[in-house]
Amino acid sequence: VVNAIHRASLRKDKPLIEVNCAAIPRDLVESELFGHEKGSFTGADRQRVGKFEHADTGILFLDEIGDMGEEAQAKVLKAVEESRFQRVGGTETREVDVRIVAATNRDLSSPQSGFRQDLFFRLNVLSVHLPPLRERSGDVELLLDFFMADLSGRLNRPQLSFSPETLAILSQYSWPGNVRELRNLVERLL
Repeated sequence: VVNAIHRASLRKDKPLIEVNCAAIPRDLVESELFGHEKGSFTGADRQRVGKFEHADTGILFLDEIGDMGEEAQAKVLKAVEESRFQRVGGTETREVDVRIVAATNRDLSSPQSGFRQDLFFRLNVLSVHLPPLRERSGDVELLLDFFMADLSGRLNRPQLSFSPETLAILSQYSWPGNVRELRNLVERLL
């Protein structure tokens, strides 16, 4: 979905930078997002540009933002509100023009979620609910065709087709791994 948003936006020729917030250790989130100066902490042997700077004039995709820690949420809120930040250990304020797209598999709309409500409301300009694949079985055939065309080209393999019986079985399957599971199935078949 974020790739489709990027391709349809006025920023399509600008960078799309993706960050999996769940995969970054909590003590490195600030450095990953905002960068750091050489010597700012143990192991910072060189200057590092963060994801916000890399995404300048483009789109920054914060995947699994609901897994971001409270301290990082506060810093992201400030950066989003002011369009500026400082690198870890830095004194120079850097300004950026970044469109933020965020995704989560959790409901962040209530205080009980543990997610900062001011950040939630700041990011929640436009909400897109994407139901799991098991709730949209009509998409299975379209996705199979898409992944077959894409992956057969990438893997230099001939495209396969699915019989109506196979399509019926795959459309009834619950897809606990969602679209990734379906893509992996096509790749395995090829």
